[in-house]
Amino acid sequence: MIDHFRFMAPLYDAVLGRPGVDWWKKVLRLPVSGWVLDVGGGTGRVSAALPDLAAGVAVCDVSRPMLARTQYKNGIRPIQAPAEALPFPDAVFHRALVVDALHHFRDQRRAISELARVLAPGGRLVVEEPDIGLVVVRAVALMERLALMGSRFHPPETIAGMMAAAGLRPRIERRAQFRAWISGDKDDVNSLSDGE
Repeated sequence: MIDHFRFMAPLYDAVLGRPGVDWWKKVLRLPVSGWVLDVGGGTGRVSAALPDLAAGVAVCDVSRPMLARTQYKNGIRPIQAPAEALPFPDAVFHRALVVDALHHFRDQRRAISELARVLAPGGRLVVEEPDIGLVVVRAVALMERLALMGSRFHPPETIAGMMAAAGLRPRIERRAQFRAWISGDKDDVNSLSDGE
């Protein structure tokens, strides 16, 4: 299989540019006293803006060349591992994000389950994905298929369903700029009533 990200790593940040930090602060509900996990975060392009808003930030990705780019960003701990088998104990992260990467994961349902597992009670997962319901995104999906990237895109409602199946309370936060943001909250055991 072609390692597309080996070739993309040196140019990735420059081509995609800086993310909107204010939006990520809002949707992730930052700052937070715990750790943030960025799965499929590659170069740390998005999470590089978050270390001052959390106790720590870990970027987990399978691509060594992409992770190597995190060395230029302060406050990020890179970890090489697949999203489907996260090398962390249960309930250790207070926030988690997956930015434009879920469609690259081999087993997306398992990856969401793993993210739910490592999320602490009261934690939040946010997935940003291209909205496959739009014609331009379907064209990108076709190009990725022709490039043998193995990408599988899903509508936001399907991603929300994966989150619900993993025990999270999902919500489609916003659709804009060809993207959708889907959040999933993990119930805080202290907030549940005695009858539940």
